[in-house]
Amino acid sequence: MAKHAPADGKTKAAAPGALLGLLIAGVVALAGLGGVTWWQAGAVRPSAEAGVGGDFHMIDQDGRPVDQSILNGRWSAVFFGYTYCPDVCPATLQALGQAARRLGAKAANLQVVFVTVDPERDTPQTLKAYVDAQAIPVRTVGLTGSLAQVAAIAKAYRVYYAKVGSGRTYTMDHTAVVYLMDPKGRFAAPLSHDMAPDRIAQEITRAQGGRKS
Repeated sequence: MAKHAPADGKTKAAAPGALLGLLIAGVVALAGLGGVTWWQAGAVRPSAEAGVGGDFHMIDQDGRPVDQSILNGRWSAVFFGYTYCPDVCPATLQALGQAARRLGAKAANLQVVFVTVDPERDTPQTLKAYVDAQAIPVRTVGLTGSLAQVAAIAKAYRVYYAKVGSGRTYTMDHTAVVYLMDPKGRFAAPLSHDMAPDRIAQEITRAQGGRKS
């Protein structure tokens, strides 16, 4: 069932499961309606064939070229946003940090991957300062790149984003869902950006228990 609530701009999240591809067109169509739409994680258990994820080439917060291999060997919470985001992005990253604390020893096998949808402002240096400021108690990777590189990774993850306004005060509409990827870089589960830390920790634990690494 769809849920509605205010966020930064008209933030939207993709639907999980087999209907994901069909719903993307609906997400784009909703961009002009002024509403905020996402689908509650856990309502549908996604399959590995959901078509989320794939090859990408980006730059991390230390200025190093990276690709999808950074997802190998550990669970990854992949979230798309931008450092100028006033509320949803910092709140989501903070919730992930609190969830990691609740995971205890299991957090050692988890990383957060924050992908900017605003590469014009989010340089590697800006990303580094931003992710460090969030004080997330697990490995955290910030990713930026050229406009084409960001478009490519957004397409791979079925992410909607768009610039709103002009000048230095513009904002970004963007998908607000956390993509939980397994240690082989496969999509495991969606996590709603408004989930409580306890629920996030429960969903990560559930996914880890049901997926062989």
